[in-house]
Amino acid sequence: MIMEGDPFVLIEGMSIAGIAVGATKGYVYIRSEYPHAIEILSRAIEIARQENCLGARLLGSRFDFDMEIRIGAGAYVCGEETALLESLEGKRGMVRAKPPLPAHKGLFGQPTVVNNVISLASVPAILAEGADAYRDFGFGRSRGTMPIQLAGNVKQRGLFEAAFGLTLGEIVDDIGAGTATGRAVRAVQVGGPLGAYFPRALFDTPFDYEAFAARSGLIGHGGVVVFDDTVDMARQARFAMEFCTIESCGKCTPCRIGSIRGVEVIDRIVRGDRRQENFALLTELCDTMRSGSLCALGGFVPYPVMSALTHFPEDFGIAPQGGAGTA
Repeated sequence: MIMEGDPFVLIEGMSIAGIAVGATKGYVYIRSEYPHAIEILSRAIEIARQENCLGARLLGSRFDFDMEIRIGAGAYVCGEETALLESLEGKRGMVRAKPPLPAHKGLFGQPTVVNNVISLASVPAILAEGADAYRDFGFGRSRGTMPIQLAGNVKQRGLFEAAFGLTLGEIVDDIGAGTATGRAVRAVQVGGPLGAYFPRALFDTPFDYEAFAARSGLIGHGGVVVFDDTVDMARQARFAMEFCTIESCGKCTPCRIGSIRGVEVIDRIVRGDRRQENFALLTELCDTMRSGSLCALGGFVPYPVMSALTHFPEDFGIAPQGGAGTA
């Protein structure tokens, strides 16, 4: 929406970032599924060049900075910075081992700064209004605002921007107005397809990086997906493993093989095949994927799987221990 609605704020933010770090070229990597963003941003870059806001000696200064759009094929793993760099270089999107970090050796072997659109688009406002004005928004160590995407079984879907600090309950019940079906909210997934599932018992959690991390969750890109009381959380856990199987670049064993084994183990648990033994095996598998995967794709799969097991064990045919919904 930023690239379609105000592409110049991204161009300005990237130009400032380029000047700050001494870079003369910037690349915007956009998935092919966003043709309107590609078209509008391409036109905005042309206008910026015509107005000498891009190119040599920006606005008569001593600085040079230009931009280029590269279109990706839509691989989820290319959201990881080193896989993105591989794709930018025209290769298959596969994760690089680190070190070296991209800041030392990145695109085409050159030092590279990798940021998302939100970060870069925030730069002009921070410089124009000052750091204090930006810091006044937010909560704890999470400052500024976040575009939150409300989706799933929720009455008022959409994208809205808010300062960090709203509780998950306020986001779902007040802004989202509850479920579209009118049934009770049972679970909310925050942070994208690899985010943790939170039950209503955790709806007092502030929308804050540290607060979510303290409860084994993550904010990720700000996606909030709502499920009512008809959801089968064992199927949701299986979907996370299956998603990883499909989207894995195949570079590392924990992600490539672990996700396949994860689907099989969850199926055995649901069938009632040695439940407790396979429950322990799934927990161990998630620990291995978390600590052994090269990137966040395999490393984040344990968030949805373990949160589903912890808060909704009855969907796996396992009796709750200590009460579902505890932090």
